[in-house]
Amino acid sequence: MRAIVLKEFQELRRDRRTLALLIAMPLLLLVIFGYAANFTVDHLTVAVYGPSTHDVVKLIDDNAKLKGHLNVVTTEVDGTKADAKTELQDGKANVAIYASAASGSGSSDAGTLNADVYIDGSNLFAAQSAKTIFAQVQQQLTQQAAQAQAKAEQAQAQQGQQSQQGQQSQEQSNSGGSQSQAQASSAQTPTLTVTTLFNPDLKTSWVMIPAIIGLILTFIGTIITSIGLVREREAGTLEQLAVMPLRASSVVLGKITPYFLLACIDMALITVLGLLLFGVPFNGDPAIFIVGAALFLFVVLGLGVLISSVSKTTGQAIQLAFMVLLPQILLSGMIFPLSAMAAGVRWIGYCLPLTWFTMVSQGVMIRGAGWDSLWFPLVILAGMAVIIFGLAVVRLSRSISPVKQKHGGGDVASRPADTDRASDAQPTEAA
Repeated sequence: MRAIVLKEFQELRRDRRTLALLIAMPLLLLVIFGYAANFTVDHLTVAVYGPSTHDVVKLIDDNAKLKGHLNVVTTEVDGTKADAKTELQDGKANVAIYASAASGSGSSDAGTLNADVYIDGSNLFAAQSAKTIFAQVQQQLTQQAAQAQAKAEQAQAQQGQQSQQGQQSQEQSNSGGSQSQAQASSAQTPTLTVTTLFNPDLKTSWVMIPAIIGLILTFIGTIITSIGLVREREAGTLEQLAVMPLRASSVVLGKITPYFLLACIDMALITVLGLLLFGVPFNGDPAIFIVGAALFLFVVLGLGVLISSVSKTTGQAIQLAFMVLLPQILLSGMIFPLSAMAAGVRWIGYCLPLTWFTMVSQGVMIRGAGWDSLWFPLVILAGMAVIIFGLAVVRLSRSISPVKQKHGGGDVASRPADTDRASDAQPTEAA
């Protein structure tokens, strides 16, 4: 038994990748769950529109608790309700407020505030936090209005007691009472009409299905594709790839094309089933979704080829693929909201392709966003596709170059000429 234990330790010492995985994975999980596992969104971006915009901003600035949770990013006095909804559709804010002109005597304040609050339901946890915050705001404003009305009624009662001292004081009391009555009538209860857009019932499935589509594509592209070249190496057929008169880029395209087509079929099936079984809406342009999915597939398929080119065995390829897949599940915003993560972990999430595809899929399917608001994540995905595909081509060229040298060296494109020269030399030798 002692010999077996020593043998296993020696095997682990030789397999440095497995040893590194055993040590690094627990530390990685601890850091990720420690800094990213947070469902509470404490900071919300707010856009304010309408005639009473300045009163809403003043209300937020004067309340330390609100100021700590709400960050006003856009103010527009001449804005309309349509502008407020468009701000949410474009994903520029978590909450949009349209503050109409205050009723009463022409001066607007928190006590006479009438506002429509629109919440982006596609960001599930931010929407839940926003509903809680604005319910507290409504309660606070109602209490302030009730206190103001109670003070006005108390002043009116005091004036009524003084009216018993004489006719003159009675007349003064009547005038004071009418003034107090006016104050009481002016202390109207403020109105905040909260509406959740795009996902009124805050259904989790509506938010998760667009992200799960990307997760399944990541699984197909990264894990399954990464096994491809490793099997070629283990089966000894990598030499056939090396001697073929093809560039490395052509080999990579040839390897990923079947998986690309299969992933496209899976994407279509998953999307249709999500729409039919879970009632997930599809409010946007399908062309945007198709372009985003195609770019994302090139990224994850390139990752799979890149992993397979640096792995010597199938086990190593699967280990590396899971190490690539795990952060994308936890840090892409699919489970834990990006806005609730620590800044450093959030930037790691921005480096993951699933983060940007989730923005595209949720934007198209739930919010119905257009090209003008989704061009940036599409450009990021395109850049990632170019970089990762280029790295996969370079790495594959290095992987098969020793095999080329073993079978004659040089460029494979020159082999026909070498063959011709060899055939020409044979008659001479025979002579």
